Amino acid sequence: MNKRVALITGSTSGIGKAIALRLASEGFFIVFHSRTSVETGQALAEQNDGAYIQADLSRNEDAVRLIDEISSTYGRLDVLVNNAGLTRVVDHTDLKGATAYIWRELYEVNVVSPWTLISQAEPLLQASSTANETSSIVNISSHASIRPKGASIPYSVSKAALNHMTKLLARSLGPTIRVNAIAPGLVHTPMSEGWTASEDLWKSQSPMKRGAQPEEMAYLASMLIHSTYLTGEIILADGGLNLM
Repeated sequence: MNKRVALITGSTSGIGKAIALRLASEGFFIVFHSRTSVETGQALAEQNDGAYIQADLSRNEDAVRLIDEISSTYGRLDVLVNNAGLTRVVDHTDLKGATAYIWRELYEVNVVSPWTLISQAEPLLQASSTANETSSIVNISSHASIRPKGASIPYSVSKAALNHMTKLLARSLGPTIRVNAIAPGLVHTPMSEGWTASEDLWKSQSPMKRGAQPEEMAYLASMLIHSTYLTGEIILADGGLNLM
């Protein structure tokens, strides 16, 4: 494989798809991934001269297999974007509603899975890195990881853990592997359809008066990937809502 290889988890729709398509346009060989939308993933891979691998990242063995398949098939990995995530809606005042099952479920997908992928991919990322093109990890977090917001307390805490993991790994893996995160606010994706309260909040309170488009998050991811200096950064991308 002569091209640089990028794996974007959860890349058949929304932010992940936008990142994958942008990197494909920039010359990367893209490994698309999803848990369920297999036909969509295969079509995207065919349209963009990439590949598709299905994996359920709530299962540790699937996360390991995902990296093993990339290693055995392509022999390299230059970029890992941990975009796949899970949320559950529980009112912040409903403490009993945030059950131990929900805590474990969200932590497994939003924290343990990225850790497994990173730890399995580290040898590939180290081997691919050069002084001019350092390998890069981008974790997709959430503005709820920074501010006391979010669909549920377990979700917000899991993303805050992902942020701290980002900083710790930036120290451990530099200078050959850079690790950064993006913390989006409202982004117009299939998952956010029908979030009228969030729409109203961004329109009325944020300086930009709107939510973001997935392509705007893809731009940030591309910037972080192409940088040879930035590491350990958590970029809050919420249209300035945090200022209010």
